[in-house]
Amino acid sequence: MSAVLSAAGFPEEQVRHRARAGAAAAFPALESYGSSLLGAVPAGQDPYDLLERARIVPPVFMPERLKKLIDLAREPLYTDVELDTRVGGFASRLPLYVSAFGSTQVASHDLGEAAGRQAGQLGIPMVIGENVVPVNGFRAAADSGVSPLLGRIAAYTAAADDDEHGGVVVQQSTEDADAEVWNLVYSDPVSEPLLATGRLAFELKVGQGAKPGLGGLTVLGREAGDRVAEQYAMDPVFGADSESVLRISSPGTFTEEILRQQIRLMRNNFPRVKVWVKLHPGRDIAQAAATAWAAGADSVTVDGAEGGTAWAPTAFLGQVGLPLGECLTRIGRTDHCLLASGRIWEGSRAAKALALGARAVGLGRAALLAVDEDAEAGLVRLAESIALELRLLISSVGKYHANALEADDVLLPNDAVTASITG
Repeated sequence: MSAVLSAAGFPEEQVRHRARAGAAAAFPALESYGSSLLGAVPAGQDPYDLLERARIVPPVFMPERLKKLIDLAREPLYTDVELDTRVGGFASRLPLYVSAFGSTQVASHDLGEAAGRQAGQLGIPMVIGENVVPVNGFRAAADSGVSPLLGRIAAYTAAADDDEHGGVVVQQSTEDADAEVWNLVYSDPVSEPLLATGRLAFELKVGQGAKPGLGGLTVLGREAGDRVAEQYAMDPVFGADSESVLRISSPGTFTEEILRQQIRLMRNNFPRVKVWVKLHPGRDIAQAAATAWAAGADSVTVDGAEGGTAWAPTAFLGQVGLPLGECLTRIGRTDHCLLASGRIWEGSRAAKALALGARAVGLGRAALLAVDEDAEAGLVRLAESIALELRLLISSVGKYHANALEADDVLLPNDAVTASITG
């Protein structure tokens, strides 16, 4: 590095890093791939994170508590709060679901299956992300082996303690459609127990919070890149001599009519599954969600800009897309099933999202970290801690069911209130 120039108050080292690394500097350090979970600005440091700035505000007078007192014939406690709900057409024991992990290295096989087992034990839905089949195949080479996708489904089904709670959701993007992922899953024997009990859904991926407007991005070795070169474009951003290449997925192209037709095709072609739609945090999020519900979607998932477990350009992680709280306020409360994900890891953030209209919240990075900590029970314990906090918080505002929370239970920052009134 030159010792001639300096630039106090300017991001000098970042500029010098770009001068050394070129296009590769648009991404996090390559050495972190496969061991780091990426997301937006660190929690508590994002001035646009409405959910962090909002407060839960208990009232003094609590008529719902009086109703519960009469029903129980005693003073109600937080332990009387019920958390079971309907999530995208499934019965769920908690207002939680496991978000999509996709085909990234951190979620393949062991961690993905561990998350599947524990989600099944908890009786909450689990989403399997895009590009798992095009990258890893539908079935393993050995007859006795299974792919990460089938392995997660089998692990979930085997661990479930009944056939009434939870469900598995299989996501599909452009390349997945080319690989006929939904057709394969729909007709595979592994899926039959879920189909027979109404616990299988397909999710149309319109976008994701970590990369709004972009498709999936994954780092592959040259040999692995060559294997999937017919399905994906490759970009040698790490240098012509690097053993790593960037695998690019198409984000797909949507208009209102295209989205409507896609949902109708899903309902017609796969009548035994629930239909989910996942939206990135676009500025027209309310219109997109309304379009999906009007076309017959059982659930719409809003992935806030704080979300993400996969590889993303650093410019996107802190600068692109609406924060989750803003998405929720733009959509507003609705009778339809709205799911929300984006830096959910504890009960207060979850409760605020529920009060602003979400039916349930998704665990992405938190779920992976939990199963990485303890592959047998880490996610179960994480969910138990969130459930306890939810019961405490919901009880504190005089409510006794997760879906009873309302917008009045949350105090939004003054600037957010002003924007919602004038916008």
